Amino acid sequence: MASDSAVDVSTEFARVPLSRERVLRAAVELADESGLDALTMRGLARQLGVEAMSLYHHVPNKEAILDGVVDVVLDEILAAVEQADGPEPEDDWLTALRVRILTARQVLLRHRWAPRVLETRTKTIPAMVRYFDGVLGILKSGGFSYDVAHHALHALGSRALGFTQELFEPDDPEATGAETAALLEEHADQFPHLLAMLSEVAHDEGDSSLGWCDDQIEFEFGLDLILDGLERRRTTG
Repeated sequence: MASDSAVDVSTEFARVPLSRERVLRAAVELADESGLDALTMRGLARQLGVEAMSLYHHVPNKEAILDGVVDVVLDEILAAVEQADGPEPEDDWLTALRVRILTARQVLLRHRWAPRVLETRTKTIPAMVRYFDGVLGILKSGGFSYDVAHHALHALGSRALGFTQELFEPDDPEATGAETAALLEEHADQFPHLLAMLSEVAHDEGDSSLGWCDDQIEFEFGLDLILDGLERRRTTG
């Protein structure tokens, strides 16, 4: 049986009037806590302590919820990059852009489900347009023509916003890693380069989508390759 204090808190929370902003922020919290699959109208109603029908005045369906949580996360990213401590693009465009991208990534790391939702949106998202306009502004201030900056946006892709689609993302990294190791050992003669690489490179176990790689290190490695390449292109014409 719930304690009196727990009941009081729940009752007080339920008394706060519903609004679209409150519903969407609760949706973000639910996805952060329980994953994207938990983000249903019924689950969101439970999170808010209300009846599911009351949500339809603010979000008509799950797609509207997904559109809304994307707006919340992107607004969070825009606020974060505005506060980020980076150099002026005219002085050091590369560091300015790197800081912007890694700041956006820090926000997405707090909302690990968000990239999956972003990849499914088909409508123009004003906050997304504002973010990429800022990326383009940094490139232009750094001395890039709009033509080369356009190519740069394509080269960066989703990495410009702080995430990438990994080549392989197992549901159970630990089990998949063990299976892969067993396969390589059993057929060592067929995979000489993979075995040589794995024997030479020791990946620390950590918070990783691949399971045996450090996502942050690999993300920054790829980002730096692209930025260094763009700098060479900028200086050589």
